[in-house]
Amino acid sequence: MKLNYIGIFFLIFIFAGTKSIYSQNNATKQKVTVIQDPRIISLVEKHIYLNEKQKIAGWRVQIFFESGNNSKSRAYSKKGVFMAMYPDMGVYLMFQSPYYKVRVGDFRTRMDAEGFKQKLMGEFPDAFVVKDEINFPEIN
Repeated sequence: MKLNYIGIFFLIFIFAGTKSIYSQNNATKQKVTVIQDPRIISLVEKHIYLNEKQKIAGWRVQIFFESGNNSKSRAYSKKGVFMAMYPDMGVYLMFQSPYYKVRVGDFRTRMDAEGFKQKLMGEFPDAFVVKDEINFPEIN
């Protein structure tokens, strides 16, 4: 009786091992089709978009601040002058009623912003450092 149980156990063990080897060989030849709700893709894209747009507390240098007639065109002019001088630096033109403002840079510390402001004093003598929400710095 014990011999029969051992024999049956042995046959099951051999059969299970053969089946797993057989299924491993066939797994490389089969295609897997994932059926998913299309809303999952839109959620992943939305997650990526929102994470790219996050901001952190930091500092910028304000090079223009004005309201009144022609302030918009002068703001664009200052922005263009700055972009010609520093093409790799971020430039942000904003309108906060009634003022047009041009801010530059994404500095993590006030010390960095003050140092950059000193470089700008020749061309932009009215520049000053402001606390602002900045974009995440590039990871090199």
